[in-house]
Amino acid sequence: MARTIILYGLALAIAATLLQWLDYRHAVRAFSTELYIALLAIGFVSLGIWVGKCLTPRAIRPDFIRNDAAARAIGLTAREAEILALLASGGSNKELARSLGISPNTVKTHVARVYDKLGVSRRIEAIEKARFLALIA
Repeated sequence: MARTIILYGLALAIAATLLQWLDYRHAVRAFSTELYIALLAIGFVSLGIWVGKCLTPRAIRPDFIRNDAAARAIGLTAREAEILALLASGGSNKELARSLGISPNTVKTHVARVYDKLGVSRRIEAIEKARFLALIA
């Protein structure tokens, strides 16, 4: 925290020194005031973003542990669990079929069985319920 404050103060001191140098060199009068205001604004926005990134703690995501008991309880097969995980990735039925090497009609059958076992009627509902039951990450 102290390092960040020192760096922030140093950046402000450098900016103030630079402005004084420009004033003495009469460069300030050669350019419009709006340009300098814009440059200062960009500098402070950049500095604020950098300080925000430094001070914001990074979330550590725990390793996902699949709830196999819930999968067994609803009767989800390994292939249906694989289909459910691919559904969460956002691919279409054709894309799922291509990645698994099966026909799109087979994917539709698996998806219908997953919907039935989860008791849902839409893809997003299936994904939400599967995440709630810890079947997918």
